[in-house]
Amino acid sequence: MISVNIFVDMNIIIHRYNSICEPDYIRAFKTIGLDVIEDTEEMVNKSISAQRRVDTMAELILTHRPLFVFSINYFPYISMVCEKLHVTYVSVSVDCPVDEIYDISIRNSCNRIFLFDRAQYLSVKDENPTGIFHLPLGVDAERIDGEIGELRDVNYDYDISFIGSLYNEKDHYANLALPEANRARFDAMIDEQFPHPGLSLMEEKLTSKDAEVFKKPDPDFPDSKYCIHNMDITHITDHYLSYHLTHMDRVNLLNHLAMELPEYKIHLFTRSKTDELKNVVCHGGVSSHVEMPRVFRTSRININTTMRAIRTGLPQRIWDVLGSGGFLLTNAQTEIPEFLQIGTHLDVYETKEELTEKCRYYLTHDDERREIAMNGYLAVKKDHTVLNRVISMISIISNG
Repeated sequence: MISVNIFVDMNIIIHRYNSICEPDYIRAFKTIGLDVIEDTEEMVNKSISAQRRVDTMAELILTHRPLFVFSINYFPYISMVCEKLHVTYVSVSVDCPVDEIYDISIRNSCNRIFLFDRAQYLSVKDENPTGIFHLPLGVDAERIDGEIGELRDVNYDYDISFIGSLYNEKDHYANLALPEANRARFDAMIDEQFPHPGLSLMEEKLTSKDAEVFKKPDPDFPDSKYCIHNMDITHITDHYLSYHLTHMDRVNLLNHLAMELPEYKIHLFTRSKTDELKNVVCHGGVSSHVEMPRVFRTSRININTTMRAIRTGLPQRIWDVLGSGGFLLTNAQTEIPEFLQIGTHLDVYETKEELTEKCRYYLTHDDERREIAMNGYLAVKKDHTVLNRVISMISIISNG
């Protein structure tokens, strides 16, 4: 393990585009002694040309000679610039799906790509065995404590809460002009997959002919010319069916809880349209760095239902809830037991019926619920901060 403050007088370049995760990583890099040079042009000019992006990054590298270039999520053009100039490029994936990790540039020797979803990692690791790694996400618990204070006695404002998108605004499958017979077949696949986690049942059945059906009404269906393999099926599952199923998951779960637990209030904080919900208290969106942690902490129960494209990993919401001192009930993800103890740091559910029963249980067992929330909070502050992850990345880079 690398100690902090060992990189005095050394610098890195961070490409910024207004990801909410960027300030936390900047803080962590500075904590270990690195000077951070920020490439902010894309933050202020979203219409910046591709050539200008390349020129700006190249100029920064040649001027500052950084230890490495860093970005939240992977940018092929940054990798290509770094490869040409013989500089290490470090990227951390915080989203899934991310199509860019299938670009042929991931084979570049300059890359050190960190992916939080093991299934996503396994899908690309052989393309660059020394440059692609699996690493879970984390949370800046110190920042959250600075905003809302350390976890002590909590006065609750909400019974059960969910913060996040319903994904109806990204559910392009619902509005895609598919032939009736084809839609009936895809709907049947969706109905079969819906009770089961992930997307595997559909992935096994989709064919190249199905891809042509999706391509015809979608002029923006991507070309796989510069990808490591044909992306047609991946694009259908990750960008059409995963958003559609996640939308179904969230609306179904919230409505089910509201119907089965009428004695409690179910709260949703979202910028999505909420007309499909019944008896759910709908709020607007909340700011990620101030309001969101307060809602997490002052909710007796926080719900997580993971975006379907995240096959195995822990989404950012899990770390954010625990780092805020909130109690979490999440859908089961296969990687959870690798990092957290179920029943000690958080709890999980497999079905909406199990979720309902566990909500009912924890709402009537206040001491147990508070103890689990405290355990999760302390575990995250000790072992799962962004600083922990940055130190792990530096260790891997240094040993490579």
